[in-house]
Amino acid sequence: MANEPTAISPVSLASLSTICYLPPWSRPHIIGIAGSSGSGKTSVASQIIKALNVPWTVILPFDNFYRPLSPAQREKAFANEYDFDAPEALDLDMLVNVLTDLRHGKKVEVPIYSFSEHNRTELSTTIYGANVIILEGIFTLYDPRILELLDLKVFVDTDLDICMARRLRRDIVHRGRELTGAMKQWFSFVKPNFERYVRPTMQQADVVVPRGLDNVVAIDMLIKHVQRTLASKSRLHLEQLGQLVGTKDASTTFATKEDIESLDTVRVLHQTPQVQAMHSILFDRATTRDDFVFYFERLMAILIASALDYVPYETKKVQTATGLDYIGLAATTEICAVSILRAGACFETSLRRILPAIAIGKVLIQSNSRTGEPFLHYLKLPSGIENKFILLVDAQATTGAAAIMAIRVLLDHGALPENICFVTYLADKRVAIRRILAAYPKVKVVVGKVEDQIRRRFIDTRYFGT
Repeated sequence: MANEPTAISPVSLASLSTICYLPPWSRPHIIGIAGSSGSGKTSVASQIIKALNVPWTVILPFDNFYRPLSPAQREKAFANEYDFDAPEALDLDMLVNVLTDLRHGKKVEVPIYSFSEHNRTELSTTIYGANVIILEGIFTLYDPRILELLDLKVFVDTDLDICMARRLRRDIVHRGRELTGAMKQWFSFVKPNFERYVRPTMQQADVVVPRGLDNVVAIDMLIKHVQRTLASKSRLHLEQLGQLVGTKDASTTFATKEDIESLDTVRVLHQTPQVQAMHSILFDRATTRDDFVFYFERLMAILIASALDYVPYETKKVQTATGLDYIGLAATTEICAVSILRAGACFETSLRRILPAIAIGKVLIQSNSRTGEPFLHYLKLPSGIENKFILLVDAQATTGAAAIMAIRVLLDHGALPENICFVTYLADKRVAIRRILAAYPKVKVVVGKVEDQIRRRFIDTRYFGT
């Protein structure tokens, strides 16, 4: 038939150099800030974030990891007789697990603690895709397991009288405590435990910041250190992306379109006269917007139908209207889709026509205007993607960077690489296709047209964006 994809011969990917791709958040820079209660830890962390001025930096407060209290413990807490300033009050095991997952670029759920109720709430905060994580709390430098996960260890050393004044103001104004109860807690637990547990951890610090936020020189030094680290990571990431399309190994170069079509994980739409005519309409600058949308959606429907051939199927027997048995096929897994914004959204109409009930997620990945490094800005995925076949859609792939990062996001959320199919209308064969297959050889790729230097030759930002 005219809309069938090219026949694919079962060729292995042995000739394609596989390089493990790691996104910018795969090994975030983790800063630990310790010090007495009221020393200015949060203020120092906030100043670092403000100076970095990037949206991929988060503060992880130690306070979120207080253990849930029993009824008897809560009664003591409301009477200001429970010791919140001892290591045993914190779930350090949970914190270590969260930090370890963040270190490996995984999504984590951080509990939320209510100081007015003295207990954990049922809510949680999701953290994923952070480049810089600032862990701040009195026991940040206490546990050896946490120390191993920190890239930079900071201790804020502030006079205890100043700390007490700040602590009292915070407890009374922001946590609804009475002055007598706050004073009782300071002298019974906070100050003694600082001397016993917290002050000795100053020896573990790489940097000691006397006077907290007032020490402008020390904080400026910290900020410059983090900025240098991020710049170095950015260079390494861009070099890694470059390695995915390097030309040192001639065997990995796609000299012709047939080289791509010979791979069993790639399908290129068969260029029949009908398909070529639609290409001509789409590439004609005189084409009206209505005609462009009509023929683009028609081609997208063909591409999606071709991608569905990669869905796993099993034999199924049904009965026809005349009572006869018919042996056919049925998909063995649920199908969902994820569009790479902004251009991927143009697939959604065709997706809904072919699969009306399909769940569609969205991911927004844009490149830094100064470095060219791609970053994750927005993410909303269908539930249960670890058990679904995923159609990852984008209108065009010039460098492949957005597709590679989007695939990494899906894998971090439990998707299997063999259950991901990247569907795109137009792709650069020497850059985008090669990068994607080098990074993820098990991922399927369905493309309407492959060309060289597509951004310069074909792409009009009126339709596809920049």
